[in-house]
Amino acid sequence: MEELGMSSEEYSMFGSILPIGAMVGSTSCGRAADLIGRKGTMKMSSIISIAGWLIIYLSLGPLSLDVGRFLTGYGIGVNSYVVPVFIAEITPTHLRGALLTVHQVAISTGLLVAYTVGAFVSWRTLALTGMIPCAVMILGLYFIPDSPRWLAMVGCQAEFNAALQKLRGDTADVSREEAAIEESLVTLQHLPKATVLDLFLERNLRLVIIGVGLMVFQQFSGYNGVVFYANQIFTSAGVPPNVGSILYACLQIIVLSLGAVIIDKAGRRPLLMISASGMLLGSLLTGASFGLKEHALVSDMGPMFTIIGIMIYMGSYCLGLGGIPWIVMSEIFPLHIKGIAGSLVTLVSWGGSWVVSFTFSFLMDWNSYGTFLMFAIFCVVAIVFIWKLVPETKGRTLEEIQASME
Repeated sequence: MEELGMSSEEYSMFGSILPIGAMVGSTSCGRAADLIGRKGTMKMSSIISIAGWLIIYLSLGPLSLDVGRFLTGYGIGVNSYVVPVFIAEITPTHLRGALLTVHQVAISTGLLVAYTVGAFVSWRTLALTGMIPCAVMILGLYFIPDSPRWLAMVGCQAEFNAALQKLRGDTADVSREEAAIEESLVTLQHLPKATVLDLFLERNLRLVIIGVGLMVFQQFSGYNGVVFYANQIFTSAGVPPNVGSILYACLQIIVLSLGAVIIDKAGRRPLLMISASGMLLGSLLTGASFGLKEHALVSDMGPMFTIIGIMIYMGSYCLGLGGIPWIVMSEIFPLHIKGIAGSLVTLVSWGGSWVVSFTFSFLMDWNSYGTFLMFAIFCVVAIVFIWKLVPETKGRTLEEIQASME
């Protein structure tokens, strides 16, 4: 802001335009992944992200900053769909949940690195560091095969066999897995090309409700708003914002690492239920502390009480609702509607992220403890939704999951 003479409004626009870019990316990610493959789509998003970071680095004013931020948002929106889908499609059944959770651990590690590096370097240097993982991804993708399921779907039989064998090991017997994938594709090939209207057919509607519903609760339970406000909460408790951000990123990594170890044993549904319950507790604690402060009933321990609530909330989010909706999304949709349905689910997630981030400060000005009570209500509804509708997918192949849903 100081270097470029930006106003608060211009800075707010710079911050809020990333989820808008991600929303645009989400509308094209499914089709791109179906047309040019999972690897091709990840390469495309990395190149676009590099362009965005470079524009930010070279920026001389707010407009170019916003363009760069929009492009990085676009890349993030695409990757938030295609990466979990790719991992789900290449991974053995008994490791799928763990490796999809490791993806979330990697995101949190990236946050920790960014917070740590950002505390010591200029914003332009920080933008340059954003290009490094993009470049590593482009290079790394040359050494791994594409999704066998996508290769089979587009009729590349020889590449399908070779990719599956390479992923499972040269001496592994992949005949049963090949047969299961090919059998599921035979059924899909008799269906007409999927359109948006197919999402509302009876056989698909429940899947869409589950995928979209989980993303609605992921976002409207308020996480992005809490993160937006976290620095002010840390400051009120006497904790430097940079230190608070680093502590929070460390908490994320610890909780997500625990999740990666237990998800394929405990299952998706129990972790989602525990996560929503913990977020409910964290929201109530935080809301109560704001309410006591507003009515002058709080002691000097009030800010620390708020931080405890926020940390319970954030830790619970990381355990379940932060990452598992993306895991479930990558597992439940059949191949022929996965692109369209995945785009819709991703769009809902990033749209909700923007709405919550944009409205949170207004809600806090209106009624701070009422805001957290509202988030608590969403957590209660999420618990009921998960209990009633969300299937358990651990220990089953993607084809078995989709057959059971039908």
